[in-house]
Amino acid sequence: MIKVRVPATSANLGPGFDSLGISLSIYNEYGFSLKDEEGLFFEGVEKEFQNEDNIIYKAIKKVFDKYDFKFYGLGITIIKQDIPISRGLGSSSSCIVAGLIGAFALMGKNIDKEEILNLAVDIEGHPDNVCPAIFGGLISTIMTNDKKPLYNCVNVKDGIKFVALIPRFKLSTEKARAILPKDCVYNIGRAALLVSAFSNGNYNLLREATKDKLHQQYRSGLIKNFNNVYNKTLELNVFACFLSGAGPTIMTVVGSEDKAFKSNIKKFIEENNLKYTVVELKIDKIGATVLEVDKNEGRLFSN
Repeated sequence: MIKVRVPATSANLGPGFDSLGISLSIYNEYGFSLKDEEGLFFEGVEKEFQNEDNIIYKAIKKVFDKYDFKFYGLGITIIKQDIPISRGLGSSSSCIVAGLIGAFALMGKNIDKEEILNLAVDIEGHPDNVCPAIFGGLISTIMTNDKKPLYNCVNVKDGIKFVALIPRFKLSTEKARAILPKDCVYNIGRAALLVSAFSNGNYNLLREATKDKLHQQYRSGLIKNFNNVYNKTLELNVFACFLSGAGPTIMTVVGSEDKAFKSNIKKFIEENNLKYTVVELKIDKIGATVLEVDKNEGRLFSN
C-alpha cells in the first residue's frame, strides 16, 4: 500500500482572496493500492462517496488517463481524517493532492510537484489551497492569463502560532464563493506575489506580478507613446515595467548586473524623438534623516 499524508491549509489569510494560503499541522493520511480484482475498493470512506464521483478517485483517474496507465482494481483508504470537512481548512484540496501523489506513486513515477500543482488546479479551479498543501509553508499564488498557476514560497519568521476556532457546523465552499464579487482577484493576487518576490529575490516573477487591471490600462491612454515605450522595455528584458503612481513616469525594474538597458532605452527614446529623461535609481534604505543643523539659522544642509 502507498501511504500519503497531506496537511490542512488556510487560504486567503484575510485580504488575499484566492491568492494566499498556508499549510498547517493537521493532517489526513490516505492509502492506495492496485488490486488484481476489477473495481473500486474503499475503506474508511462514507458510503455515499464510495463511487467514481469520489474526488480522490477523480484525481487518480486524471493522472492514469494522462499517462494511459491501465489497471484492474484500485483500493482507496482514508487511514486518518483529522482535517474537518467543509470548515475552510482545505479538506477537498487534501483529497485532490493525495490522489494525484498516490497515482504517481502507484505508477512508479517520480513525484513532480510542479506537474501535480497544474493537475490539482485543473480539478480545484484555483491554487490557494492546493499549492500550500503540495509545497508546505506560506504561498503567494496567482493564475496567469493562460490559466496556469504561478506561485512563490514566502519565509515566515519564528514567533507566531495559529489557533483555529472550528465551528461544529459545515459551510459549503461553493455557496460561500457564490456570494462574492468577481472583480479585484487579479490585482489582489499580484500584489501579494509582488511583495513575496521582493522578499526572497525571485525577481523573474515581477513581470507577471506587476500587471494591473484597476488603473494602468486606463491611465496609460493619457500618456503619449506609452505602449511603444512599455513594449520596448519588455523587449530589452526588464524584470518589470509599470506606471509610477498615476504617471506619467514609467518605472522599470532591471537586474543590477544589466549594463545595457539604460543605454539601449536612451537610444530608442532619441531615435523616436520621445520626450523622456532616463534616470538610474537605487532603493533608499534609510528614509528621511537629519543631515546637519545650521545652529545659527536653524537650517538643514549637507556638505
